[in-house]
Amino acid sequence: MKRLVVLGGGESGVGTAILGKKEGFEVFVSDKGRIKDKYKHVLEQYGIDWEEEQHTESLILNADLVMKSPGIPEKVPLVKELVAKGIPVISEIEFAAAYTDGTIVGITGSNGKTTTTMLTYHLLKEGGLDVGMAGNIGDSFAQMVAETDPENYVLEISSFQLDGIREFRPHIAVITNITPDHLDRYDYEFDNYIASKFLITKNQTESDYLIYDADDEVITGWLEKNPVRAKLIPFSVEKILKEGAYVSENKIMINIDKQQLTMSTDTLTLEGKHNQKNAMAASAVAQLLKIRKSTIRESLQNFQGVEHRLEKVLKIGEVMYINDSKATNVNATFYALDCMKTPTVWIVGGQDKGNDYLPLMSMVREKVKAIICLGVDNQKLINTFSNVVDIMVETEAMSEAVAIARKIAEKGDTVLLSPACASFDLFENYEDRGRQFKEAVRNL
Repeated sequence: MKRLVVLGGGESGVGTAILGKKEGFEVFVSDKGRIKDKYKHVLEQYGIDWEEEQHTESLILNADLVMKSPGIPEKVPLVKELVAKGIPVISEIEFAAAYTDGTIVGITGSNGKTTTTMLTYHLLKEGGLDVGMAGNIGDSFAQMVAETDPENYVLEISSFQLDGIREFRPHIAVITNITPDHLDRYDYEFDNYIASKFLITKNQTESDYLIYDADDEVITGWLEKNPVRAKLIPFSVEKILKEGAYVSENKIMINIDKQQLTMSTDTLTLEGKHNQKNAMAASAVAQLLKIRKSTIRESLQNFQGVEHRLEKVLKIGEVMYINDSKATNVNATFYALDCMKTPTVWIVGGQDKGNDYLPLMSMVREKVKAIICLGVDNQKLINTFSNVVDIMVETEAMSEAVAIARKIAEKGDTVLLSPACASFDLFENYEDRGRQFKEAVRNL
């Protein structure tokens, strides 16, 4: 019996353990931290051995195969030791994809991947397909393969998950954009991170498709130097394309395989140019999978959006409060500020992943009247923007940040939480940060 060791007892780890057990592996789960009670119950229910708050090497180095949770860096000594011993260390998506014949749509990118994933899933589901949504978003792909195995999968895939693939091959791959993010995991080399994103198309063949942003110079530059086998489907808001999707005179036009779809940009429920791109990418997938045009149009109109992504919370005293906690990098915050139509009180800061805030300078000059820093170390923000805005305040708690925002904001202004940073200095994760913001606003 082959031995599968799972490093990390979170969503992807437990899902992998369940699928491994079902496929006849001897499974062991090891987590250096504590495993949540809900996951322990699942492991016990399936009779899977586990340990927490330690990695016992004698129980790990005898593995035939190791699945590493995406949160564990490659540089960790234990992982290096496994690799040196020639034991394959793979990611959950690599492991799970081998046990399904479903059609896989894989979506990656620095920003927009969650919205695009949810929108794609919505279009396919409304179109009547048997479809599941998993990956970096919510549910474990491996657990879905083990328990329901739908005919189609829409997977949100992070660069960390792509780093652990060998054979993984989505039928349709989407790259929404590539901007510097998580550079702390890539030796602060942007090229390493770019190469990581493009692993999504590494195993694709001529019968597969790669949908990508043709306005993104990082993507187009890489494709010029590195030919791929998949059929290319670009989308753009800047240029008119023969094949692919583009915007012209407030209409989205999609031409794929001699099939044309046209719809007005006014009917999209999500605002902003970046959401036109997300809609084009999702619609291109839907068209490739033969969803009816009328269904695509209707589904784009009734899509509700993603929590913590430009989410309108409340209007109080004619001031709109917007939760964009999911903006964990500079580019995402750029999109958010670009969507602001009124003077903005901007709440920003957190754990900095090597950010360069200069690209935001023009937006801040044009839109932002005050900056509220919410982080343990705000020095870089202060150095960048203190000469640009009149009011700059440092805070270390969400309730304090929101209370100060209320004092500063005047009728007709917007208070925007768009941190441009990771949340781990003061919060559990970006969801916790967003929920605390919403709660603080509701308590005003």
